[in-house]
Amino acid sequence: MSVDSTTAAAFASSWNNLPAGSVYTVDQFEDWLAPLTRKDIAGRRVLELGCGNASLLVHMAGWNPSELIGVDLGDSVLSATENLRRTNHPCARIVKADLVEFRSDGFDVVYCIGVLHHLKDPGKGFRSVVENTRAGGAFHCWVYGKEGNALVRLVVEPTRKIASRLPWWFTKYLIATPLVAPYYIYAKLISFLDKVAPAALKAGLRHLPLHDYSLWIAKRDFLFFRHVAFDQLVTPQTRYMSREEVSRWLKSDPRIDPSSTYVIRRNGNSWKFGGAKSSLT
Repeated sequence: MSVDSTTAAAFASSWNNLPAGSVYTVDQFEDWLAPLTRKDIAGRRVLELGCGNASLLVHMAGWNPSELIGVDLGDSVLSATENLRRTNHPCARIVKADLVEFRSDGFDVVYCIGVLHHLKDPGKGFRSVVENTRAGGAFHCWVYGKEGNALVRLVVEPTRKIASRLPWWFTKYLIATPLVAPYYIYAKLISFLDKVAPAALKAGLRHLPLHDYSLWIAKRDFLFFRHVAFDQLVTPQTRYMSREEVSRWLKSDPRIDPSSTYVIRRNGNSWKFGGAKSSLT
């Protein structure tokens, strides 16, 4: 198996052992996709590269694209197909394929959320995103940031290198569960203090590790915390991308309209970025 195939198989062990439906809320979906909104999607052909169990596609179907395709390399396509079927979208389907090699006649909107940083060659994955966007179409990506993730890189990364070699159930229940418990308490405490603390204390709290991310994830229950921890521990490879690197991707591809690009910091520890493919391509 290739490195990316091994990664896809590892994630399938996560996605295929979740309850039916989306693991994400509507608010989380909208947050990940912004600045894209419903009006950018309705009536358009949309492609997700690296769709997992279709947790994002389930919500995307509600934005009424004319066609909706999800691509994934792993056996998570099994749960993805079932989850997408439940939306009753008339023109939605799942394709099992390597997103790096996948080619189409071009979609109006292409997005790739939380996948590029797990590829052997993230740059090739990004180029595939652009390749599958039609001339004049839009693309959007999200990756882990190098900035703001010092604690994760210090604590989680060494654990991941061991945990990713173990059976998925061992990693999920005997490593991810106890490992994430202290962070669950930490995030909930930050969220509580953010609501009740005086302004001066709140200002100080903003300097704590993962402050913004903790406020975001604290809205969810412990099972979601564990899901996120398991996702980080089960994968054989993870890269943390700097703003400089994603900016370089956007600037170096001549197919991209330079006036359309954006890089947005999300939750203090990740990057959303995208733009439009030149209509002259």
